[in-house]
Amino acid sequence: MPLPAKAFQRWLHGIAPQASTADICRISGVKRTTLAQQLVRGKVAESTVVSISRAFNINPVAALATFASYSELAGSPVPPTAAELVSQIATMDLLSAVIARSAGAAGGGDADTPPPAPPLTPAPHTTSVKNWVDAIDDGELRHRVSAATGIAPQNYSAQLTANRLTPELAIATSREAGVGPTGGLVATGMITESEAGWPPGARQAALDALSDGELAALAGERLQALGKTLKRQEQDHQQTKTIWENLG
Repeated sequence: MPLPAKAFQRWLHGIAPQASTADICRISGVKRTTLAQQLVRGKVAESTVVSISRAFNINPVAALATFASYSELAGSPVPPTAAELVSQIATMDLLSAVIARSAGAAGGGDADTPPPAPPLTPAPHTTSVKNWVDAIDDGELRHRVSAATGIAPQNYSAQLTANRLTPELAIATSREAGVGPTGGLVATGMITESEAGWPPGARQAALDALSDGELAALAGERLQALGKTLKRQEQDHQQTKTIWENLG
């Protein structure tokens, strides 16, 4: 939910009382035309607050928490669950871990101590949003989010398929799942792991905690989902090509 312009201006005056709009935009990288349009409409995007807060060395989570619609972000950060952490590991990183463990086992390494894997790529990744929702879904989560927010189930699913979720829906999803409120904001790329208060190396620790069987099964599920996506894209491409050929 975009933030009220008046509340935004009060917040902005509180952190930079002497700065002009031009100064704010220059420091934060937010375009002057973008900010001006948002103020005229009376609705400021959450991403604008995030960019400005970073420019002034303010944690974006703390900044958003000052607005009524994001007040639940206030307080001590809630640690993510192991499932949330693993959901934010890219498929290629999972495959790298499988290969590293397999190589270690073939080389006679200690079976109880997984060999070191390459550093994980930063979150988010290409399926991070859907993976995150799947990780915290008890089977009824999508229905509860739909009922709580009024979004049509098909529209909610469409956002997940496109690997995006509005900040408002991300918070609502966390609330309905009973997990910390920042997980969805990390999955969408709104904030970073450190800004969310996730412990350093938490994703790697969650990956290392997976058994070989769990890791292989998860990597297999990701590959199957990737295969379906690629197949669908190929079919769409072929249909488009056929249409153009018929028109030509």
